[in-house]
Amino acid sequence: MTERTHTMWLPTQGPAAEFAERYLALHQSFYDRTLSAQALDDWRARQLRTVLEQVRAGSPFYARRLCGVDLDAVTPATLAELPFTTKADLRTEMLDVLSRPLSEAVFFYETTGTTGAATPCPRDGREVVASNAHVTESWASIFRHHFGGHRPRIGLMGPTEVHSFGDTLGDVARNTGSMNAKIWPYSPVIGFPKALQLMKELELEVICCTPGVALTLAKAAEHFGYDLRRDFGVKLLFVTGEMCTPALATNLESVWGADVYNILYGSQEAFVIATACQRKRMHLSQTNYLIEVVDPETGEPHGSHGSGELTVTMLVDGVKPLVRYRTGDAVVIEPSECDCAMPGDVVRIVGRTLDRLVLGGRRFTAGQIETAVLTGVTGSVGYQVVIDRDNTGQDRLTVRLELLKGLAEDPEGLAVAVSARAGEALGVPVETELSDGLDPIVSTGAFVSWKAARIVDRRSAPDHETQVAQRMAANRGYER
Repeated sequence: MTERTHTMWLPTQGPAAEFAERYLALHQSFYDRTLSAQALDDWRARQLRTVLEQVRAGSPFYARRLCGVDLDAVTPATLAELPFTTKADLRTEMLDVLSRPLSEAVFFYETTGTTGAATPCPRDGREVVASNAHVTESWASIFRHHFGGHRPRIGLMGPTEVHSFGDTLGDVARNTGSMNAKIWPYSPVIGFPKALQLMKELELEVICCTPGVALTLAKAAEHFGYDLRRDFGVKLLFVTGEMCTPALATNLESVWGADVYNILYGSQEAFVIATACQRKRMHLSQTNYLIEVVDPETGEPHGSHGSGELTVTMLVDGVKPLVRYRTGDAVVIEPSECDCAMPGDVVRIVGRTLDRLVLGGRRFTAGQIETAVLTGVTGSVGYQVVIDRDNTGQDRLTVRLELLKGLAEDPEGLAVAVSARAGEALGVPVETELSDGLDPIVSTGAFVSWKAARIVDRRSAPDHETQVAQRMAANRGYER
């Protein structure tokens, strides 16, 4: 059974409070491993029925989309009979996707809107409790593992004022009894100098941010005369918001001298879908979702395990539950054999389906490319991959690698090793260049995409996402 050293924020009245009481009883038995498989299946079936009835009655979008479907006959085993919901649907339908009045929400958020219309993502008390409960379990378990009974001080570096990052993780920090400071370094009020000053003065022990911010923060610390190990007390980096392969996590650990956790996976639209355990594996929040893995090209469902595009049906009947929502993320899902305190199947995120690339006639995921480039690399604060095609039609890669001074014993030897390993893994010639400063576009990954931030593909004209990232990069940097 899980030792609980935390409490949860709860709605105090009305239907949300009644839901929270029922939900947290189930949640506790799920984490105590006393919830039977049948009881979990019964919960999922009941909540699916509740959600389908709600969206049919309350959402103009779903009333149209599900018209003519016998929803009373739909079960978790027959979800494939329902149509998908896509990101394009959310951008087109906007508030018509909601199935409860906006006035019932307790928070209003939006997607960043960098590559299309910003879509509304309100949340009510049900959704806040159910999503935050899994993150709280994750953080409490990791804190016990690293700090025992000590409650660490946390720095939260979220992207925008209408993003859920600050509220969600601020509540989770409060649930675990930890002080938190919201110090977004790209904010015009805070900035990198102030963020670094607060990290030092407050002796923050946990920093939660994107991998890109963690790398840029390390560069900024060097620029402003700080020593990462001497001047700061950071023990853990909790990274989220963009892909972080084990190779990138290992490199971040070498830069910061801190343990790195790819702490959670989710989205503004679908909330927190999976959370990390102390073994650094990601576990699905299976009381909150029905999970499908589908073929990214055809949409053919492959069941709840395997490789493909993650599709989720939300089981919490809040303001905006989504049915068969295609996340656009490529994943590998397996039954858990983890010996940690976290239940739920294990998921690995291998990149967006849109970020797949063809090199030398073979298709690679974003995760495969990043792993090929960064395996064995330490002390790097950024990388970029340039793709060219020579006059024989052969794809060729140039890896631009930026290193912190003093952290790589043999930079030239490292460059040679990267070229050899990446060339073998990707099957194309690779040359590695050591850079004194990469294009600021590499810091835009969480806002736009990994591909737009990390890949310069000279085989074709820049796409829309790349153009957006280029415009955003013109206003980023730690000296601004």
